[in-house]
Amino acid sequence: MRIGVHLRHWEGSPHDVAGLAKLAEDVGLESVWVSETWGSDATVLAAWIAAHTSHIAIGTGVLQMPARTPAAAAMAALTLDHLSGGRLRLGLGVSGPQVVEGWHGVPFGSPLARTREYVTLVRSALAREEPLALAGEIYTLPVPGGPGRSLKTNVRPLRADVPIYLAAMGPRNVALATQIAQGWLPLLFCPEHVDVFDLPALPEGFDVAPMVLTAIEDDVAAARDVVRPQIALYVGAYGSRTKNFYADLVRRYGFEAEVDRIQEAALAHRMGDATAAVTDAMVDVLALAGPVGRVRDRLQAYDEAGATSVLAMTTDAASIRGMGEVAT
Repeated sequence: MRIGVHLRHWEGSPHDVAGLAKLAEDVGLESVWVSETWGSDATVLAAWIAAHTSHIAIGTGVLQMPARTPAAAAMAALTLDHLSGGRLRLGLGVSGPQVVEGWHGVPFGSPLARTREYVTLVRSALAREEPLALAGEIYTLPVPGGPGRSLKTNVRPLRADVPIYLAAMGPRNVALATQIAQGWLPLLFCPEHVDVFDLPALPEGFDVAPMVLTAIEDDVAAARDVVRPQIALYVGAYGSRTKNFYADLVRRYGFEAEVDRIQEAALAHRMGDATAAVTDAMVDVLALAGPVGRVRDRLQAYDEAGATSVLAMTTDAASIRGMGEVAT
């Protein structure tokens, strides 16, 4: 099982993604990933990492599809792959309706149709075999009746087959990922309940790569307390009471009462109470927390659940060094 690190996105103020990525490379981790919400841009962070590393794989986990046209995502992928010497893994996701409509000003629409058409267009642009064109439910290009014409990228991609990963949570979205992508990026993945995703037979080489909140230190209680507020944020605040994909997922793991308490507090802006409502049992199945040996043992459950990569979500240098120990 491959071990990578996920440096997330800037939250409040910048953190040194380049320095942490170089550390991850030096301790032997296989990949480094960055994300975006409604602040820092993942493509820029990935480019900065590419400039400061030499061989570690670089992933976007994830780019928000509604934030860019498919052609813009293909342009970014083409550029990043050249700049990194072929190290890019292109992770994409539809995000959630609050961000899509409230920040990007784009109708949320059908996530399945958007994902299928988006990946089709990105692949077509990178393949550069035909001018880019599609008459779809979400995307139609060129615009009918307008002055535009179908185009091929005027730069030859370094690789026509840049690996595409999809963030997906519901069973239909996950099934689509296994059909059209090379990898799947689940968040708040619980190995003991992988059955809730209703995974179909996976194609050969398909990468199941959970993004896992991580804190490595000898004091297990202290490590749990590092990731506890992050779980509370995803489950309680990333969506409304009726539209929160993370809350829905964790409920399916059997934590219905806990999720209700977390959401009630978070939606009332009582994040301290929401964090306190995240139990040790939740942390232990949703995160990697504790000393190196405990984390190494916990990774066996991910392996048995079919994970082929684990991406440790942390911006803590000590935890990155610890994951280097785990990986050896």
